[in-house]
Amino acid sequence: MPQMRTDWQAQMTYGDLGQPIRDGIQEGIGLLKCQMCGCMREALDNLAAQLPMLNTQESDALAASVTEWIQQMQPIQFACLGCATCYAAIAQNAFAAAFPASVQALGARDFPVQPAGWPSVAGEYFVVDPAAPVAVSTLGSVALAAELAKRRPAGLAIVGKTETENIGIDKVVKNIVTNGAIRFLVVAGNEPAGHLSGRTILTLAHNGIDADGRVIGSPGKKPILRNVSDVEVQAFRSQVQVVDMIGCESAAEIAAEVESLVADHAAACGCSNCAEESFALAAALAPRIVVADPAEPAVMNPAGYFVVLPLPDQQVINVEHYDYDNRLLRVIEGGNARAIYARIIANGWVSELSHAAYLGRELAKAELSLQYGIPYVQDGA
Repeated sequence: MPQMRTDWQAQMTYGDLGQPIRDGIQEGIGLLKCQMCGCMREALDNLAAQLPMLNTQESDALAASVTEWIQQMQPIQFACLGCATCYAAIAQNAFAAAFPASVQALGARDFPVQPAGWPSVAGEYFVVDPAAPVAVSTLGSVALAAELAKRRPAGLAIVGKTETENIGIDKVVKNIVTNGAIRFLVVAGNEPAGHLSGRTILTLAHNGIDADGRVIGSPGKKPILRNVSDVEVQAFRSQVQVVDMIGCESAAEIAAEVESLVADHAAACGCSNCAEESFALAAALAPRIVVADPAEPAVMNPAGYFVVLPLPDQQVINVEHYDYDNRLLRVIEGGNARAIYARIIANGWVSELSHAAYLGRELAKAELSLQYGIPYVQDGA
């Protein structure tokens, strides 16, 4: 019996549609920087996973090329260099444009929410007043976030960086919709090169997302939100006013804007209890979080990469495990590096020795950060 195919598969032929995909990868794979870049690895892994779904002679031929390109890759040295031309993004966007149904078939996952307290999603943020109405993203200006937090302008709830136009914005959306007190999001600091997370936030607020989770009209490389729902995006758009201060790196000017927004909000609202409903929402959205407990069943899935984050307030190390389409697979938390590392190894969530060594080093650094207050910055894999 011949293999049955869905309607969207039966209607597809590559023709000229596949050439931009091939061209994008071929141009990049000849460059050493692309061979060592997580963007290119992500693109190749995504194509390797999605092309078999098309079940055509042309897609099989391209899949064979993907296998050859993967063999040319070097150990990943950096997640992204922010190049003006990202060949991996060109290829992935060409694939998504040519075959949107195959991308949509992969679906999206909900970001896990911490069941107690706020922010609901862990990250490198500075929380000043959870009941205040203004959140600030400093985009790629990391030091600016700390400087603004030290100033503690009246009305500032939270401030932190947003370096990517996908996972970074996922976290912004999730943390805002789980705190009903927040009514303004100031987007300031310098844009991360290529990713344009600031412009993506502005277009998200204005246009929303399409059926594939792509931010409509975003100029970013891969502005696809995989870890928040359509409902949460709509809630974000209706809840907050986004204030454009992109390019401003003056903590004084941003602080003045925060205080001005608060004054206007107080005059219009007069309510001091906006935050109460948000914590109930955070609890309602909270899924199970995988923790470093050897008694839990193993889930074998070695693919993906890890984001390591020490949380000094809780004295735990938070590790987020993503696949190469930036979907969150699981969160592992524990009080020391050894417990987390043993859990990851036992479940086969890291398979290459070089990556295992890298992860062990990062976990050790995170543990030292917790013990001695040393600032932690994750190195590129």
